[in-house]
Amino acid sequence: MTLSDALMTAIENLSTHKLRSVLTMLGMIFGVGAVIAMLSIGEGAEREAMEMIERLGVRNILVRDVDMRDDELSEVRENSPGVSPRDAVAIADAVPGVELTCQRVEVEPFSVLSEGRTVDATAHGVDASFADLTNLRLSTGRFFDVVDVADHAQVCVIGEGVRRELFGYEEAVGRVLKVNQIWLDIVGVLEDSAGASTVQGVAVGSTDLEIYLPVTTAIRKLDLPLLEAPLDEIIVRLAPDASPGEAAQLIDELLSRLHGGEDDYELVVPEALLAQSRKTQRLFNIVMGAIAGISLLVGGIGIANIMLATVFERTREIGVRRAVGARQVDIRTLFLMESFTISILGGLAGVVVGVVISKVVAVSAGWSTVVTLWSVILAFGVSMAVGIGSGLYPAQRAAKLNPIDALRWE
Repeated sequence: MTLSDALMTAIENLSTHKLRSVLTMLGMIFGVGAVIAMLSIGEGAEREAMEMIERLGVRNILVRDVDMRDDELSEVRENSPGVSPRDAVAIADAVPGVELTCQRVEVEPFSVLSEGRTVDATAHGVDASFADLTNLRLSTGRFFDVVDVADHAQVCVIGEGVRRELFGYEEAVGRVLKVNQIWLDIVGVLEDSAGASTVQGVAVGSTDLEIYLPVTTAIRKLDLPLLEAPLDEIIVRLAPDASPGEAAQLIDELLSRLHGGEDDYELVVPEALLAQSRKTQRLFNIVMGAIAGISLLVGGIGIANIMLATVFERTREIGVRRAVGARQVDIRTLFLMESFTISILGGLAGVVVGVVISKVVAVSAGWSTVVTLWSVILAFGVSMAVGIGSGLYPAQRAAKLNPIDALRWE
């Protein structure tokens, strides 16, 4: 018996029992679908985490102000002014391997308007190096430079969402907007960005509804809360040969002295976040792979069960085939081909189900999902292996049946 003959016979037998064949395939369909869906969710999460960490900057160290209640701040301010420009200067002067520092202060505007339109946005006072340090990309215009910062210039760069809310689809560069009590000339518009997210508990926000202006302008010309630290964040860029771990330790020791031992700041090391994110992703993939593997195993058990029942039902047919000259290998091939066909058809349907599930998750939950070629090949390959493995014992049992006993079977 040739393989093509065995395949045609397998398809004919499966067509004869359509409902049973479909029910048998369901285990494979859900198993393969689960593998692809879980791997796509994991791949999407990993890529999104990598993108967010890239925005933080792998060579950067972030010094961030810690939120406290007003009564706590009153006590802390007796010993420490909080994260301030003095810290940025001290870090640049005293810590080896520091290429530059960038200051950021967040302004919570009660009013952002232009030409009668308003938008709910957040304003940030930053240094000119902020765009380079955080990989911001502009669609039009420019980012403000060191001269603008030194001159306390009333200029700003806005996110794509701010532009849409205030100006529709018209050009924004060259126009003005008002943040609280000051007017700012728009010199640039950022590219559309991904939604706000967190990486290992560290917030990495979207830039769509954000406004950036020189940090000197924000500190001098905008009213900031008295008890709050002068800065919300200092971004420290390290040289390529510097060790982020050692630099972070030196910065921590320096700031501890400057802040009188108060814990009113925190350090974020994106390189450490990257390592932790990869570790978490590996654990996620192992757990999800194990769950999907169990689904495939259950599907394989279902195939083995049905194939054993098929051998029982077709005992007389096996006897007839052996009587007219079929060899043991022919019988074995016939039943293996049947289990293989079930796994192939179930695997193909499972691929479709997995892709659909991943797309539904992406739309309904807002998660990033990526169906990769290797995940499809892996899931399909495993389904074929499970199908063949599940059919081995039933096929061997069928091949070993005594032809005379099989012919007598009623």
